[in-house]
Amino acid sequence: MSAQSEQPQGTPQVKVDWQFAKQTGRRLAPAGPQISAAEAAEVVESIRRYAAEAVEPIARTSGLRAPGDAPPVMVVDRPTWMAVNIDSMSKLMDPVIEKLSSRPGAPAPSEAMQAIGGKITGAEVGALLSFMSSKVLGQYDLAPEGTPKLMLVAPNLVAVERELEVDPRDFRLWVCMHEETHRVQFTAVPWLRQYMIDSSRELMGEMTPSAEELPELIQRIVKRLPEALGPGGGGLGELFATPEQLDKIARITAIMSLLEGHADVMMDEVGPQVIPSVEEIRRKFNERRKGAGNADRLLRRLLGLEAKMRQYRDGAAFVRGVIDEVGLDGFNKVWTSPETLPLPAEILDPKAWVARVHGADRVEGAAPGEQPA
Repeated sequence: MSAQSEQPQGTPQVKVDWQFAKQTGRRLAPAGPQISAAEAAEVVESIRRYAAEAVEPIARTSGLRAPGDAPPVMVVDRPTWMAVNIDSMSKLMDPVIEKLSSRPGAPAPSEAMQAIGGKITGAEVGALLSFMSSKVLGQYDLAPEGTPKLMLVAPNLVAVERELEVDPRDFRLWVCMHEETHRVQFTAVPWLRQYMIDSSRELMGEMTPSAEELPELIQRIVKRLPEALGPGGGGLGELFATPEQLDKIARITAIMSLLEGHADVMMDEVGPQVIPSVEEIRRKFNERRKGAGNADRLLRRLLGLEAKMRQYRDGAAFVRGVIDEVGLDGFNKVWTSPETLPLPAEILDPKAWVARVHGADRVEGAAPGEQPA
């Protein structure tokens, strides 16, 4: 009997070579802007300073405050941003992969096949993150099974402020306001981080096909490809989902829209008394979000980044719409529990969320405490 046949059913299948993903990302990551060592040190120090300055304005504007023991900001370069994200991806995905590959009857590939497959998938992860590493200005890393951290990507802030020709001080502080809002969301709302981690793991587990499901998946991909890559499509990820999974994706997307829209509104609401050129920065930044050329737009569509842009827009409209109806304190009821998070339809209809969470007396035409006719 061969060694392979002696392996029990449920032996883990091909995994991701996360170390190779880091190596690939470092090799492929585009170089940052030209800057001297002295200038780089000044940039890093200024970003740390502006991140600290953002704490109080965001606490006042949002009505939320991060606990005092929240970890300090990390100012990072592109390779470090990739490494942190790869570590977090491994912590998020490895339990899912382990669970799926331990199903009864799961095949047991040879060690050589596992190594080859792991490097292929690692290279794919590294290539994707190398592209993203030049786009991301900041991120609150949820760090499954680790310590969450707020990151700001210094070379990208410099590159964008030069591209937009905006005031560096105002732009860096403005970005820090956005990312500080994310830090507040996940630290002042203690249940939110684990809820997002658990929801993502559950969805990944459901969307990973078995060998028996592959033919149906291929048919689904062929049928949905034009829709997924067309205007309003969510990118390649939508191709792999069943209708039930698409409903769960819509729920997670609604939450992401809330988080991104809330951060966008808060960074602008801090206002010109703190960031004098905020209106100019917002106008130029919104133009930049549309993408540069046809190739860039296609890649954004493939990766679902156009859907990400809709999250900012739709989420900001939701936040402003709810605050107009019930004020900031009324809006902050959204953080009470998973049940008070907006549903997919409510992101596009703030009054529907107000009616569900605050009661029918808050719908249009009814005064507070007064039942509509």
